[in-house]
Amino acid sequence: MSVSRSRPALGVVVYFALASGLGFYFTFAAVQGDYGVFRRVQATAEKAALTAERDRLKIEVARMENLTRRLSDDYLDLDLLDERARDVLGLIRADEIVIH
Repeated sequence: MSVSRSRPALGVVVYFALASGLGFYFTFAAVQGDYGVFRRVQATAEKAALTAERDRLKIEVARMENLTRRLSDDYLDLDLLDERARDVLGLIRADEIVIH
């Protein structure tokens, strides 16, 4: 007597190959795609960096606004004016010693 082996039908093999291929594709897309996990981590890090830069720029703008207000016509800080004039023009008095 001969023993016949039953092979799975070609349709079942194609079905499982297609299902596993689609599963791998969607898993890959979920991790590395345009809206995947890696992109989300990258966007979160970029957001944190931009937030830190925005905060740093806000502090810089506040400092510059303070200096501008102190040199305005309404409120003139003579010490700041003297400091800026010396720095920009490179002037010193005869009785001063400059240390760099």
